[in-house]
Amino acid sequence: MKRVRWFVALALAANGSALAQAPKFPVKPVRMIVGFAPGGATDIIARSIASGMTETLGQQVIVENRPGASSQIAGDLVAKSPPDGHTLMMVTQTLMTSAMIERKTYPDLVKDFSHVALTATSTLMLVVTPSLPVKSIKELIALARSRPGDLTYASGGVGTTPHLAGELLITMARLKMVHVPYKGEAPGLIDVIGGHVPMMFTNISASSGFVKDGRLRALAVTSLKPTPAMPGLPSLAESGLPGFEVIGFFGVLAPAGTSRDAIVRLNSEINKALARPEVAKNFAAQALEPQNKTPEQFSDYIKSEAGKWGKLIQEAGIK
Repeated sequence: MKRVRWFVALALAANGSALAQAPKFPVKPVRMIVGFAPGGATDIIARSIASGMTETLGQQVIVENRPGASSQIAGDLVAKSPPDGHTLMMVTQTLMTSAMIERKTYPDLVKDFSHVALTATSTLMLVVTPSLPVKSIKELIALARSRPGDLTYASGGVGTTPHLAGELLITMARLKMVHVPYKGEAPGLIDVIGGHVPMMFTNISASSGFVKDGRLRALAVTSLKPTPAMPGLPSLAESGLPGFEVIGFFGVLAPAGTSRDAIVRLNSEINKALARPEVAKNFAAQALEPQNKTPEQFSDYIKSEAGKWGKLIQEAGIK
């Protein structure tokens, strides 16, 4: 009997020692997957926080670009990765809205991922070619109503935030305009500058320089109130479309089922990185607003955005 007890005690001790020595997250480099090409806002945000996370997380955070299919290629890769916290995705709402438009159920931003952290939000700006005879949102709406179906607007692709901003304008102002999608924001901007397409919702950082040198005319921003990034420019909500709001978001996801401990640790390290002065400087240059939310708050934010854009896509019949 004593011999049995001795073996049991020895086994329990060995098990306890193994648990005590179990490696804590992370145990290897962390991959941050970006569904867009290098150089854009999503890539800049990922690399800005990856540098800070590498210093505090104890493992290198490596940014990998996997562009294509409105970031669905990157989303599929991350959703199918082991849920151990070592594979993450820097995501925008494009992954969510493009899937809604294409009637796809996978990957689902709500169901197929663990929500880690909201890193930044961005306001868009409506710009027009200087040859378009409008200087305000009210004048633009009046012109569009007088020429139903004649005016077009550019975007960086179907399902992107600028595309949906245009659809929201059409819906709220009861207009008829034609969407012209491009393979990215830059070629769309070039055609608006050249007068081939009269208008476009753009990221402020991408178009503010052209506004300053007179090659584009800015009409309004898409936040509910004016933004310090464009002093003196009104919002669409203040310009005759109460409630108009389009805010782009950038956040970090992990595969569904990732442990709570890993999510909390990642959220903490990401928020530390966001608080760094050099990150704030990089964000300001891109007209980005840094965020600091818990995983639960980020999850609620995603669900709210999914409801808002899902309703618009359905009502507008966007395909």
